[in-house]
Amino acid sequence: MFTGIVERVGRIESLEKGPEGGRLRVHAGPLAASLAIAGSVAVNGCCLTVIELAGETFAADLSSETLKRTAFGEMKPSARVNLERPLTAGKELGGHFVQGHVDGIGRIARLTPEGPNWWLAVRVPADIERYVAMKGSIAIDGISLTVAEVREESFVVWIIPHTLAATNLRARKAGESVNLEFDLLAKYVERIVATH
Repeated sequence: MFTGIVERVGRIESLEKGPEGGRLRVHAGPLAASLAIAGSVAVNGCCLTVIELAGETFAADLSSETLKRTAFGEMKPSARVNLERPLTAGKELGGHFVQGHVDGIGRIARLTPEGPNWWLAVRVPADIERYVAMKGSIAIDGISLTVAEVREESFVVWIIPHTLAATNLRARKAGESVNLEFDLLAKYVERIVATH
């Protein structure tokens, strides 16, 4: 469980991909010192298990499902990634509950400045767009954000200057893919309604 408050921006050192999965190696800077083998870390909002640690770098295995459901399948070495350690007792919950279970891949439609803030529009696949709700929480590449506008096949969030500076968003461009995780409550409500 995570909060969607990015602790550090890391960089992909290597990304091996194959039909049965892959392996991701990330330079995490000083954050790596607080990670542990078999511990969890969110990389662009996807909960991964640390399998190797070496200095300021960690490695994690990726299942074929992870490569299919996340933007990792399109990423390349040197890409910047958002990193967050798991929520622990006593830690401030500054964002919203983020499981690290990515629901699907969105695509940046537009990222433009509007005064001191930035306007981010993301296209969302038709099979998961029903989970987007006005003023609802959403995690984009692991960043806890609030939906400001819902459109057909897309949504808009506003990015404040701190979020732009403290995440990988400052390096993102239109057309690039992002990991999306929708609010957990919406998925439970849908399941309950479907069974009655």
